[in-house]
Amino acid sequence: MFTYVIRRLLYLIPVLLLTSMIIFTFVSISGDPLGEIRRLPNVSQITINNLIEAKHLEDPLPVQYWHWLKAAVTDQFGTTLLGDEPIWPDLKRVMGNTLQLIVAAQILSVMIAIGVGVYSAVKQYSVFDYSATTFSFLGFSMPVFWLALILQVIFTNIYLNYGTRIFYTAQLSSPNPENFLLDRAQHLMLPVITLTVIGVAQYSRYMRASMLEIVNSDYVRTARAKGLSERRVIMKHAFRNALIPLVTVVALDFGALFGGAFATETVFALDGMGLYFLRQLGQRDVYPVMAWLMVASVIIVLFNLIADIIYGYLDPRIRYD
Repeated sequence: MFTYVIRRLLYLIPVLLLTSMIIFTFVSISGDPLGEIRRLPNVSQITINNLIEAKHLEDPLPVQYWHWLKAAVTDQFGTTLLGDEPIWPDLKRVMGNTLQLIVAAQILSVMIAIGVGVYSAVKQYSVFDYSATTFSFLGFSMPVFWLALILQVIFTNIYLNYGTRIFYTAQLSSPNPENFLLDRAQHLMLPVITLTVIGVAQYSRYMRASMLEIVNSDYVRTARAKGLSERRVIMKHAFRNALIPLVTVVALDFGALFGGAFATETVFALDGMGLYFLRQLGQRDVYPVMAWLMVASVIIVLFNLIADIIYGYLDPRIRYD
């Protein structure tokens, strides 16, 4: 396993290098990176010429890519075009904020979905199974932004009618809170609930389908024929193998969510990856956008690796020799 991990980490180098080339090429040819600055009335031609020289914008595209890559590796993605501000501090801040949101949401989603999916499979066609299926369909059909807005309306009305602040409906924290952890939890709870509802609806269906396939397999029937208890058959022989498809989906979703839960972060005005990307895209500043794309790519690739490692733990038949 250790050799496999090292080999995969080495393999990531050319993959990420190729990814950076594609990102830089497509962003560079999408338009004039100085177009937004040229339209500003208080920016002189001397300033524009200095930016062109500093960012090597008149050099051939491969030379521009080399300078950008060098800045990304040695200078933490360099600086923005607008304002010449360092990119990494802002990017690191929003990464931490998004991480708090999606880790809480994913943990809750997976724990609830596993319980619902396993019990639905064991009690197939029961009242619980039909109820869980109905909830899943409702969760799939609800737009994320609509659910987020409904939660905002509900808890805003509770505060206005009863004067009780249960959860906050926007931002990440209050100014100068007495208890930082409690304040942050109250601010993040509604976004976490929003993502959890969608996640449970999706993951519980994967878990149920996987469990139904496993419990009807030959080796599970053999375990039952040996006289093992149903609980032992389910938990020892079926459960771990049934987790493998779910691990794949969760790993991919984690990487995608880390790139930014755009609707959720926008509705709740959370200073996260999604809102950061939209803000920089609106300003037409290509350098923070390319930095965001690279960070999101790294996270997605790393979580694919983590999923492969978990496969080997869940299923002893899988070996990476």
